[in-house]
Amino acid sequence: MTKLSRSKIDLFVECPRCFWLNLKKGIKRPSPPPYTINNAIDYLLKQEFDVYRKEGKPHPVMVENRIDAVPFDTPEMSKWRHNFTGVQYEHKSTGFLITGAVDDVWVNPQEELIVVDYKATGANQHQIYPSYKRQLEVYQWLLRGNGFQVS
Repeated sequence: MTKLSRSKIDLFVECPRCFWLNLKKGIKRPSPPPYTINNAIDYLLKQEFDVYRKEGKPHPVMVENRIDAVPFDTPEMSKWRHNFTGVQYEHKSTGFLITGAVDDVWVNPQEELIVVDYKATGANQHQIYPSYKRQLEVYQWLLRGNGFQVS
């Protein structure tokens, strides 16, 4: 079985040659500089939403923006957030184990999960990059593969 992360799928879309070199020869693309501030913001947001997750209450940002949901409370969350485990689904017909580490998951009153990814950027807030959209779609697909209803 071949393990493919969400970022490997993105690599294939961006550069099939780079994907093949990485998967078959172990040759990785050079890493970009670390996003220290972005990583710190992700960490802090996760910690803050975890407080509301434990209380079963919506975060004030959710209330302010009329999002009828609460952070999803599941023992799996720590695994789902971990880069080397994440949410996993074995696609049997291809022999791929697809994985992806979510930032957060919320649940609405219809018990549909809402995938959330925190983005800390100075870029235009209204621009959705194709890779961001694909990232959320992969996470949704993984959760559906695990039997969850997804919004």
